[in-house]
Amino acid sequence: MKFITFVSILLLASCAQLPQENRYAQQVQIEAKDGNFNQGWKFALSDSDELYKPSILTTTWEDVDLPHDWSIELPFDKALDGATAYLPGGIGWYRKNFKTPNSLNQFNYILNFDGIYNHSVIWVNGVQLHSEINGYKPFNIDLTPYLKPKGQNNNIAIKVDRSRYIDSRWYTGSGIYRDVTLHQVRKLHIPVWGTYITTPTVTDKNSTVSIQTTIKNTSNKKQNYQLIARLLDKDGTLVAVEQTHSSTNAATTDTQNQLLSLQNTKLWSPNTPYLYKLEVSIVQDGVEISKNSNSVGFRTLQFDPEKGFFLNGQHTLIKGVNLHHDAGLVGAAVPDDVWIRRLTKLKQAGVNAIRTAHNPASKAFLDLCDKMGFLVQAEIFDEWDNPKDKRLNQEERHDDYISRGYADYFQTHAEQDLKTSILRDRNHPSIIMWSIGNEIEWTYPRYKAATGYFDMNAAGNYFYNPPFISPEEIYQRFHESKEGKYVLAKTANKLSKWVKEMDTTRPVTANLILPSVSHISGYTDALDVIGYSYRRVIYDYGHTLFPGKMLMGHENVPQWHEWKAVIEREFVAGTFLWTGIDYLGESHNQWPRKAVNSGLLDLAGFANPSFHMFKSLWNQAPHIHLTTQTLENSLYKESKDGQLVEKKPNGWQTRVWFWHDVNDHWNYQPGQQIAVEVYSNCKSVELFLNGHSYGRQQLTHHPDRIYKWLVPYKTGQLTAKGLGDCRASDEITTAQTYSHAKVNTDRKKLIAKSNQVSHLDIQLYDSNDIAVKHQEAKITLEVSPHLQLVGMDNGRPNNFASFKTNSLPTRNGRALAIVKGIKAGNGVVQIKSNGQLLKQINILVEN
Repeated sequence: MKFITFVSILLLASCAQLPQENRYAQQVQIEAKDGNFNQGWKFALSDSDELYKPSILTTTWEDVDLPHDWSIELPFDKALDGATAYLPGGIGWYRKNFKTPNSLNQFNYILNFDGIYNHSVIWVNGVQLHSEINGYKPFNIDLTPYLKPKGQNNNIAIKVDRSRYIDSRWYTGSGIYRDVTLHQVRKLHIPVWGTYITTPTVTDKNSTVSIQTTIKNTSNKKQNYQLIARLLDKDGTLVAVEQTHSSTNAATTDTQNQLLSLQNTKLWSPNTPYLYKLEVSIVQDGVEISKNSNSVGFRTLQFDPEKGFFLNGQHTLIKGVNLHHDAGLVGAAVPDDVWIRRLTKLKQAGVNAIRTAHNPASKAFLDLCDKMGFLVQAEIFDEWDNPKDKRLNQEERHDDYISRGYADYFQTHAEQDLKTSILRDRNHPSIIMWSIGNEIEWTYPRYKAATGYFDMNAAGNYFYNPPFISPEEIYQRFHESKEGKYVLAKTANKLSKWVKEMDTTRPVTANLILPSVSHISGYTDALDVIGYSYRRVIYDYGHTLFPGKMLMGHENVPQWHEWKAVIEREFVAGTFLWTGIDYLGESHNQWPRKAVNSGLLDLAGFANPSFHMFKSLWNQAPHIHLTTQTLENSLYKESKDGQLVEKKPNGWQTRVWFWHDVNDHWNYQPGQQIAVEVYSNCKSVELFLNGHSYGRQQLTHHPDRIYKWLVPYKTGQLTAKGLGDCRASDEITTAQTYSHAKVNTDRKKLIAKSNQVSHLDIQLYDSNDIAVKHQEAKITLEVSPHLQLVGMDNGRPNNFASFKTNSLPTRNGRALAIVKGIKAGNGVVQIKSNGQLLKQINILVEN
């Protein structure tokens, strides 16, 4: 199966060779205009139905800029449910006033929302214009007919009903949590998302690019125009151009097709995410009146059932992680800088792919994936015909109002929601496949009953045993059972058809939790790529009995045995670990745990031990990481020959989501027996304590890929060194009581009233400048008026201090704070503990 990438465009033609009639396209007057609409909103929590009225006073309302998530700003409450992190929902109102431009008669004004969570209703000047159920769906509203005459004030009011606060199995956030943009367009214009780009032929020497552009004429007369497609390289140099003369009748929407030929194509990939910019413009009388721009990358995709995944003709293992859309202390309203920090760290671990679990991501997030080089599996639905139990997963066992979710609207909204999401996202080079559903089989009783597993649980038979009955018996059980009101396979085929009506350049996939049944039920007939959820144990089973489609893991625990199963099978394309970063929610009745801590990174974006394991697996560059634990609290016991062996023989083969408890420090009691672990890709490693060698070990002697030594504790420095060509090392040193802090700051300058943020990575140190990771301190931040403290976190999943606090305990001597600029001047952050100044940071805020 081969998919020639769509968004890929590279026209390295010399500008000097462009036709003379096209050169002027670089000098046209530009009249098209888009504007950020995120600033200057008012917000209130209220269940009143009257707050849409323009006469309502908002003097007591909170001033907010978008994106905004109100739930993350509220305190955690044990009386609430952990499915969505013990944070409340409620009903919120947003209001904003804006003047009608003087150019109203010449322009239309289109307001674009990238997502409102959820059940939103929008009024302009007291008139209800739009409502939206789906919290992840982008949508547009034409404000033009409802605006007051030029120069007069308009009011927009938005109600967001999150009273169904457990409508998901994870933390969703509440409010206008994604960007809002106001588009000013002429009566003749290219609509938002009006350009669709494909590349019918792709080689590194010669390629063709097909551009399909929608033209909308809202005027009452026929319009003549020129449609100009311009391709710019990453330096802004024009490298190709195509011009079409055409016309569109009054009150008509039509499409125009253009074909560009190119040579010497530069390719997009995770290692070299080269992006070009395609601008498609409508020009009348030398004036550009409408323009649609897309960042584009040029690549080919091939999905081979026997050989795996190929990018640009090169075999590529998908080293992926799943990500929810929240980012710890900022909730679901995530500034770009927060994602950049987190994605950069995942890149360092060797991650090259992301699955957007389990909903369409924001445009801003996908833009970053394009720029930073991540392959994306774009998922659309977590529920279809039947609801999931938001508290307990699998089939529904709670049907109370507060847990009603998208399944209630699937029959009436699914097609439009799916197609709108793909319409917005299909020009992203990062997206390599569309996922129509996640673990959907749980909600159709026939599937679970046919598996032959009496009890499916993560600690036992289902996750680590092949099916107990034959495919023939599974088939018989399934097809002799009653269909029910909805048939999963029929719905899957319908969804797959809708996807391919929008885009045929990528395969359709889904995440199968019960694949032994899905293969024989007709479900997989709707899919191009088969994704298994925690079922690496049946890779061979599926490939042998049901050949012809590429297999891969869509959810796998972050353990070595999951990756081992991939690299031992050429036909398995790769995996998406659950998860890349710890996420809020999915903690029903598990107070005080508010989050799932299975990520390579924790809630604060600090590396968990699994990060280092996968950094050693997914990178060729040498890597070593030391951890320690008392023998009694470790996974090991001492053998007769003084070596460490697992208390549970071969237990590493069945470890699941959560990494075992280890420390990053060297602070214990004298003589205490310490289990030392080293995660490394070096073929051999030697361990030293205060210069004394505790021996060399070979990686091949450790089937669990963990070097391990038993070391009696002595104060000093523990060092692990790679041998031979593997020039890497790690060391940890006994620390004393903390005396000061060091702060790693990623931005020393901020723009006031922008969405820029600076991360303050705070670590305690002792008087010898050794990191203190065995001792905690309660730290307090004092922030000058030039800055706003967005929040603090220590990454601990059971920390229930409000994220908006300015004081909290460290974890491993470490904490994170995020600040943003408020007004110009020298911003100061003082970090204190028990009244003692540990560190002062200066951040310049500019207008």
